[in-house]
This record gives sequence, C-alpha cells and structure tokens, in this order.
Amino acid sequence: MKLKKINEKLQDALIENGLTEANILQMETFSTIKSGADCMIVSPKGTGKSTTIVLNVIQQLAGHTEESPRALIIVEDKEKVLAMEALFEKYGKYTNLEVYGVHDKGDMDYDKNYISTGVDVLIGTPNKLSDMFTTAGYNVNRLKMLILDDADPILRLRNETKIMRISNSIAKTQRIIFAEILTERIEILADKFLLEPYFFDMDEEGEEELDEEEDGIEEEE
Repeated sequence: MKLKKINEKLQDALIENGLTEANILQMETFSTIKSGADCMIVSPKGTGKSTTIVLNVIQQLAGHTEESPRALIIVEDKEKVLAMEALFEKYGKYTNLEVYGVHDKGDMDYDKNYISTGVDVLIGTPNKLSDMFTTAGYNVNRLKMLILDDADPILRLRNETKIMRISNSIAKTQRIIFAEILTERIEILADKFLLEPYFFDMDEEGEEELDEEEDGIEEEE
C-alpha cells in the first residue's frame, strides 16, 4: 500500500492479503488520522471503512505493548465484533498487538479477567463496554484512539448516553466517528464527542466531496 511512512510489518500483512493499493478513503484519511486529530468520516457502505480503522490502529500502536488498552473501538453487535477481530488477525499478524472483543452475549467475569491481563485493542458493543467501564474502572490514561464504527445503526438504538459515558471517562484521546450518512443524530453526537474535527465526506466512488471543517491540519512529509 502506498501510504506515507506506513509501518513495514503492517505493509507486509496488507500485501500478503492482496491489498497492494490504498483506496481513495484510505489515501485521503491516513495522514490526518496519523496526526492524531479528531475526525468525522462519512463514506458509503463497501468503501473500506472497517479496513481503514484496522490499518490506522495498527499503524498507531504497532511496536509497543502495554497492559492498558490503547485503542477502543465501539461497534454495533457481536457480528461486527467478530468481523473486526478477524481483520486485526489478518493485518496485524506480524505485530505483537493483543486484540480482544466483547459483546452482549459474552461472559462478563471472563471478559474482565482477560482484559486485566493486558490488551492493546479492545473492541465492543455500547452496552457491554458501558457496563464494563462502569463496574471495572479500567485504566484509560494510555488510550490513544477512541473510534465509533458505523455510527448510523448504533445511534438508531439510542446508545448516545452510553457512548458519552465512555467518552467522558477518558480525559484525552483521539476520537473518530465513521458513518455511512451524516444524520442529525450523528451531528448532535459529533458536537459533543469530537474536538475541532477534520471532516471527510466521500461519495459512492470513494471520492472526497467535502473537506472544510478544519483547515489547519497538513499532511506529514
């Protein structure tokens, strides 16, 4: 993948899985996400949003391990948790990142015990993560990325309060929202969730339509 200063181990795994060229979404957002800026990314289904999340998280975290989570990814349901875990397994195979997923049908005590042993990336549903953060008191001081994947169906289930409860427990981190369309509900959440976000709106071909909300972010050389 031709992306600026991409991690070599990530690059090897992407090429091994046939991803030799970045798509438009990945090319347009990579440098901005890597800069640590908050982002609102709107792109239709099938444009590679999940892959974009995974490769950026690996890029940010690869090469270091810690006992506390450094990336927290909120997804809709168990199916999405398992799908995201599978992507990390493929594209992070040459890194030593510990990735773990939790969902509403999992065993709470088992999940808490596993996470306490140390994970780098925690993927979960709003219900499960909200319950876990409320009762377990995880150390989130080392968290580098908080990502809401596919915000549309998550917010249709009225999970705003749970998402903000999680967000408010974290003092400082990069926050990113991915969505298929920009609804009023998502806009309201973004106003509370994101700090001076960089905005990307892609059309069905993955071409960028709008990039106007934050002008001060430049691509890294």
